Amino acid sequence: MKLIWKYVRPHRFFILAVMLIKLAGTGTELLIPYVLEHLLDHVVPAARSGWEVAAWGGAMLVLTLVTRLLNVTANRMSVRVARESTFCVRRDLFRTALNLSGRQMDQFGLPSLISRMTSDTYNVQNFVRMIQTMGIRAPIMLIGGIVITLTMDTGLAMILCVMAPVMIVLVSFVSWKGIPLYDGVQRRMDVLVRIMRENITGIRVVKALSREPFERRRYGEANTRMARQEVKASVIMSLPGPIVTLFLNVGLTLVVLLGARRVNDGLTAPGVILAFLTYFNMILMGVMGLNRIFMMMSKANASANRIAEVVNQPEELTPLPEAETVPAPGEEALIFDHVTFSYDADTPGESRGQFLGEERQQCLKDISFRVPRGGSLGIIGATGSGKTSIINLLMRFYDPQEGHVFVDGKDVRAYDRDTLHRKFGVVFQNDVIFADTIRENVSFGREVDGEMLRRAARDAMAQGFVEEYEDAYDHEAAIHGANFSGGQKQRLLIARALAADPEILILDDASSALDYRTDAALRRAIREHHGSATTVVIAQRVSSILAMDEILVLHEGELIGRGTHAELMASCPVYQDIYRTQMNEEVE
Repeated sequence: MKLIWKYVRPHRFFILAVMLIKLAGTGTELLIPYVLEHLLDHVVPAARSGWEVAAWGGAMLVLTLVTRLLNVTANRMSVRVARESTFCVRRDLFRTALNLSGRQMDQFGLPSLISRMTSDTYNVQNFVRMIQTMGIRAPIMLIGGIVITLTMDTGLAMILCVMAPVMIVLVSFVSWKGIPLYDGVQRRMDVLVRIMRENITGIRVVKALSREPFERRRYGEANTRMARQEVKASVIMSLPGPIVTLFLNVGLTLVVLLGARRVNDGLTAPGVILAFLTYFNMILMGVMGLNRIFMMMSKANASANRIAEVVNQPEELTPLPEAETVPAPGEEALIFDHVTFSYDADTPGESRGQFLGEERQQCLKDISFRVPRGGSLGIIGATGSGKTSIINLLMRFYDPQEGHVFVDGKDVRAYDRDTLHRKFGVVFQNDVIFADTIRENVSFGREVDGEMLRRAARDAMAQGFVEEYEDAYDHEAAIHGANFSGGQKQRLLIARALAADPEILILDDASSALDYRTDAALRRAIREHHGSATTVVIAQRVSSILAMDEILVLHEGELIGRGTHAELMASCPVYQDIYRTQMNEEVE
């Protein structure tokens, strides 16, 4: 709950005003039955005219209107505080998520981050709104009702005094038990969101392979598990409601029975019994309100803890002072110096796999290479051989467990994130087209004028199809570029990488959807118009890297071949096999 207080603290004076207004509204509401009792037992029997009775009736009406006005005002103000506080929670949660390292992203998982930003922040918002109003109204209703009834008839009020502590202890105990249950509900929600996201993203694959029954069954199982956990939590948290109602109804029955006898004996006025019945309902509302508060507190506490797990994450990949980094062994644009890397390692020398009793699975093993400024490097290898891991380390999404990575003669750990990333123009293997115009997708918030935009589209072989649209670069892209073909999306992504004239151009399997002629024209355009950029191309096609200054051949994280195409054809059997297989396929 510390996280919630952190975000509501700036509004503490506004919250105090809300609580004071709610306190006043609840106080006037508590006065209404008292005025009714006075009217029935004292005013009506002694009234000499109807005007006196009407005046007291008018007082009750004024109290009712004032109560309504104060409660509505407090509720509207509480909604404002809850909205603004939750806005700040979502903002910081999103900012933190953007700054998470690759390891931290792997740790939380995308579905879990989505559910924390949606359902968890919603639970926090509901609690902040409710605690300002119900948090005042419920205890005042409970305590105020008991105090007023004690002044009216001590004997009858003792019934409430006996029952109230029992009910409060019951509600508190059940709510304490409910906190871990709601945490389990949110974790089940993470799994459900992950399955939903996978199916929505891969809907075409699901339909093409007729996997709908399997995916429905998988989703149904996850949904059932979540529903069972939610039912379990809800059943336990709802237990106080019926029990409290039973207690109060028993008490109400005792009040009616004892009250009738006391009225008959002349010990209690009839108006007192009527007021007692009204106060009993108020006290019931107060206890049920406390039950709702504790239920919402259980949800909000579980959600706040999950949000805090992300918001309180330390920034792992902070820039180090150059004095604490290793000096570059050369002046080349890119240097890998005996780099070993594993995704399952939390810190150097440790591994999640080791915690499970398994050996660490290394993605890269003692990799070393150099790329001069303006030079080109091709990387080829089987799926899972570690090609993309090299890009992740160059851009410092992760840090290696052993060895060092240098960019422009400087350890990547000495760069701040923005300075390092501005050097790169990159197309990732599974890159994204956003639901925006082509212009915004290519410029991507950078200072790219119209001429730079058109030049990037031309060099990426995208100008032709873009300018066929009536609105050209203002044409709207659908979510994930669903209204473009695979080749069109790749060309737009390459245009994005080229638009700001990067110092280092990285293309990770960026032309797999292009035909050979377009791919060849793209490579030629990059050589002619972006020849000063240091280029790294990861490819499955040998034809995409034939002209590279140097080619690396990776196999299961190891560097098994390096050199030009001619050198590899003479020395690397794996490369020879890849080349001959692909050339034969092209001929066929």
